[in-house]
Amino acid sequence: MRKILIATEKPFAPVAIKKISKIFDKENYELVMLERYASKPELLDAVADVEAAIIRSDKFDEEVLEAGKKLKIVVRAGAGYDNVDLEAATKRNIVVMNTPGQNANAVAELAIGLAIFGLRELYSGKPGGEMRGRTLGLHGFGYVARNVFRIARAMGMKVIVYTQYSKGAAAAIGLKVTNSLEQLYEKSDIVSIHVPARGVHIKSVSYDILKHLKDGSIIVNTARKEVINEPDLIKIMEEKPGIKYMSDLTPDAEAEFVEKFPGRYFFTPKKAGAQTAEANLNAGVAAAEQIVGYFENNDATHQVNK
Repeated sequence: MRKILIATEKPFAPVAIKKISKIFDKENYELVMLERYASKPELLDAVADVEAAIIRSDKFDEEVLEAGKKLKIVVRAGAGYDNVDLEAATKRNIVVMNTPGQNANAVAELAIGLAIFGLRELYSGKPGGEMRGRTLGLHGFGYVARNVFRIARAMGMKVIVYTQYSKGAAAAIGLKVTNSLEQLYEKSDIVSIHVPARGVHIKSVSYDILKHLKDGSIIVNTARKEVINEPDLIKIMEEKPGIKYMSDLTPDAEAEFVEKFPGRYFFTPKKAGAQTAEANLNAGVAAAEQIVGYFENNDATHQVNK
């Protein structure tokens, strides 16, 4: 009997666990639960004798992967997978997958909500603005950005995008693709960031890009804090006092934002993009189905460490 671990500091909703259990019961897999664990040793013990693991934002570093002597697959229930050491997994012949698109609508709705919150002056009572008629710039064009485009277009916004890899797909659905990232930031009233925290994207939102923003524009970041060069963001917000920064990621320089930019920033208490009942269910079920697909049919469609 295959043993499958769900290791989640942030537990899945009960309805998700019920459906995940049903998927594994059908295949006669044993499901082991490790929820709200308080220490790494608990995780190291739990992973020791399982063949697969479903995680959320939990850190699967080299030490954890080494402890999982029987591990064959780890599925991150969500899009981002920077919490898994891919090199260490590959070295141990462990397949790592994510569940792309399963929480895309949830994150997109949050991005739009943050933009509205910024435009309405954080609901402070001050006169604000409306989304309709404004230009929204998508920095990246993955699953989340495509849902942001769908919602923004329905609100009467003009939407433009900068993408290195999906220009044809963006143009095919009516999006104007800018020639450069600088041009995207220059032309946008609101910029919504949707790139992963790896490779060229690390600190890609730097002063050389941010200096092109119009004073009064809003940056929305529901991606990763590592894509932002925080000192450069602080510098441009000092130079242009109308710029706002809205995110579900608390920056390292939070104290500086609090001191310098009252009314011009908002950070959710913890990462909130995928924190909906629907996204929770979709990602958890997809992760379970992908594990079954891999073991029963050798299906590695969403493998990210090829």
